[in-house]
Amino acid sequence: MAAALPASAADGVLVLGRISDDPRQHHEQLQPLLDYVVPRMESVGIREGRVLMARDPQQMMSYLRRGKVDWVTETPAMGLLLVDRAGARPLLLTERSGSREYRSVIFTRRDSGITDIGQLLGRTIAFQSPASTSAYVVPAMDLLERGLPMSLMVSPMEGADPGSVGYVFANTDTNLAAWVHTRLVDAGGFSDQDWESLQRMSEAFRRDLVIIHTSEPVPRAMEIVAGGMDPRVAERLREVLLGASSDPQAREALRQFFRTTGFYESDASTDAALDQLRRGSRRVREALE
Repeated sequence: MAAALPASAADGVLVLGRISDDPRQHHEQLQPLLDYVVPRMESVGIREGRVLMARDPQQMMSYLRRGKVDWVTETPAMGLLLVDRAGARPLLLTERSGSREYRSVIFTRRDSGITDIGQLLGRTIAFQSPASTSAYVVPAMDLLERGLPMSLMVSPMEGADPGSVGYVFANTDTNLAAWVHTRLVDAGGFSDQDWESLQRMSEAFRRDLVIIHTSEPVPRAMEIVAGGMDPRVAERLREVLLGASSDPQAREALRQFFRTTGFYESDASTDAALDQLRRGSRRVREALE
């Protein structure tokens, strides 16, 4: 309950937020890094840290606009949405499991006869959730870029309209893969890391599923701050996070923070990738939401 109290960095309380459908698990992942960061920000008046979860992007936008959250960790598409709609500011990008970027893959059954995403017209595809960059936004971007209309299905049993690609959300990557494997849907889309995990998980999946499309790379994750954050606080937070990967005291906190291995600043290449993602995600929202 304490997380819901109105507080912000201006009051000496650093509030770290995330959009979550599993607040308890995500709280356990966020709190250790917050506990590491807060004592290192005493010089800019930070004395306490709190975690605040939002149930959806709209609630997080409200928190940012009202100054209830200071720092948000999110997927890049969701982070850019909060920048565009809630006046947040990008702070740093996030390296996870030693990787700074990932790609989305679209896959089918090997015996489906589908070898190109253009063949998905009149077929069905499963994504993970509307908040996912790699398992919704990026593959949807690529389908729309190919000129394929898309229509939301209530369930995988519904079937697609002949003139569009029917899409449905499976909630987990395991469900998503199983739906393709059991022919509930014709294709699935998620990250190349999820694909690698899938290949390790099951010989049947390795044998029966095949990638038909791979996206351009996008950054793994990003850290953003509220637009109204004191520049001194934002700069100190940036310094602490950039230094965390070389501090042994931060190692376990970073591991729990979604297997983070470091934070880094954007360069021309990542700026270009983020600009492309911003344009594509806007197109997805306009076309599908």
